[in-house]
Amino acid sequence: MNDKPTGIASGLTNYGDRDFSAYLRRSFAQSMGYSRAMLARPVVGIAYTASGFNNCHRHFPEMLEAVKRGVLTAGALPIEFPTISLGEVFLNPTSLKFRNLMSIDTEEMVRAQPMDAVVLMGGCDKTVPAQLMGAVSAGKPSIMLVAGPMMTGRHRGERLGACTDCRRFWAQYRAGKIDGNEISQVEGKLATTAGTCAVMGTASTMACIAEALGMILPGTAAIPAVHADRLRAAEATGAAAVRLINSQLTPDRIVNEKSVENALRVLLAIGGSTNAIIHLTAVAGRAGIPVSLKGLNELSDTTPVLVNLKPVGNGYMEDFFAAGGVGALLREIKDLLHLDCVTITGETLGERLEHDGCEWVDRTIISERKNPLEPEGGLVALFGNLAPQGAILKRSAADASLFEHEGRAVVFSSLDDLASRVDDQGLEVDPKDILVLQNAGPHSTSAMPEAGYLPIPKKLATKGVKDMVRISDARMSGTAFGTIVLHVTPDSASGGPLGLIKTGDRIKLSVKQRRIDLLVDENELERRKTISKKTVQPPTRGYARLYAEEILGADQGCDFAFLKPR
Repeated sequence: MNDKPTGIASGLTNYGDRDFSAYLRRSFAQSMGYSRAMLARPVVGIAYTASGFNNCHRHFPEMLEAVKRGVLTAGALPIEFPTISLGEVFLNPTSLKFRNLMSIDTEEMVRAQPMDAVVLMGGCDKTVPAQLMGAVSAGKPSIMLVAGPMMTGRHRGERLGACTDCRRFWAQYRAGKIDGNEISQVEGKLATTAGTCAVMGTASTMACIAEALGMILPGTAAIPAVHADRLRAAEATGAAAVRLINSQLTPDRIVNEKSVENALRVLLAIGGSTNAIIHLTAVAGRAGIPVSLKGLNELSDTTPVLVNLKPVGNGYMEDFFAAGGVGALLREIKDLLHLDCVTITGETLGERLEHDGCEWVDRTIISERKNPLEPEGGLVALFGNLAPQGAILKRSAADASLFEHEGRAVVFSSLDDLASRVDDQGLEVDPKDILVLQNAGPHSTSAMPEAGYLPIPKKLATKGVKDMVRISDARMSGTAFGTIVLHVTPDSASGGPLGLIKTGDRIKLSVKQRRIDLLVDENELERRKTISKKTVQPPTRGYARLYAEEILGADQGCDFAFLKPR
């Protein structure tokens, strides 16, 4: 029998008199209209991240009511509470800078407030990893409920979805192939419903990873935001949260070495976002589990890409849902997975796949193993003297003809430098050159934005050039495409070799050898290192100071040093 206080009687505010604390809390709770009978129930907290600055979550009020319905019918009391919400396109300089702040908010509010289990409502890119990070650290029974993807729009008979298509049309506009009137029309048709990006971007990738980890209900990652099944999933999630009360199914137990490997397999098989490497590394890191980039390569070599969605393929998330979703994919790579991993429902992954294996699968969207979209995984880690601690290339969204390439570096020292010069007609650049962006990593003042998708210089874009090798310590959106080397670690701002490159240097990329190298003599690099100086003054106050002092590199998930378990 569990004699530990539950519901609003748990975690009492400390006034030096426990009975008084309980009396005062009940009094204040009754001011909100709760009956004594309701206040006697266990409590399911609902981390609620609706915000006027988060378009992905605008349907959350309706989802919240469905979650509450599920909690109530299962016999507990649902109480929502707000946390920081991260709307990807509404944050400056970038949402990643605030992911760790949201994780702190989530962890501390889950721990400090009286709840016996918690439903984490998230969706937009950085909210899901932030909530998972916080939940793992808090160690309280938790279950995720993701927003779901938006539906596609239409433009002149063509389906459109944020944000792969937004980049494609913007590239056409920069190249002078479409005019201002048409790009304005496209702007109004890219994101037409609630929900996250309609393609396999970071948000959908993280939803799939959450399902692979076992942190959301089976089959719920891909349900469109506006589908009635999304509300049914919300109700079922509320009921499932009640079943978690007094259980040992806490996130720090579900997220383990085997489940993280399963999640990596799924990431590779869906051709998912490069951002997911950083986020999964951070989530796993909260459980004390390192994610090895060399280990990623070993998994990538034996995991085919099976999901035909943009930016790797042609479909959209609504197609993935109709095709069978994550369950169909898991069954296809079943022999590669650790089937003994326990999920949030209490059943193992193997048990789940045993009883949902009779569904129809659309093979135009989810390929059979014997006929993969790509024979190897979508992501690959690169090493070499330019990236001693690793870099990432999304080869499934890149031009294979550039995989073995040597070229002249054209260097941009910062985002401001890139913006001011990339479209200059006087820029000396050739399609065979390699574009390099410095000082855009986690230790820079720009805090690792999704700027790694360097635009093709306008003088080349107008001539039909669609791809070039591009290298940076920044990230790129999971909706982007191109032969782009990202997350170069150590980054420029922390003294990494990327910051030593000069225009005219030669760089060699070899995907086959998993290498990215700067072809400059080591003595010359040492000379450059001794004369390079940091001119940026660190922040003196607030969250910016905390970020600057505690941020770790991309190879450690860009988490804060003091948040990792000791």
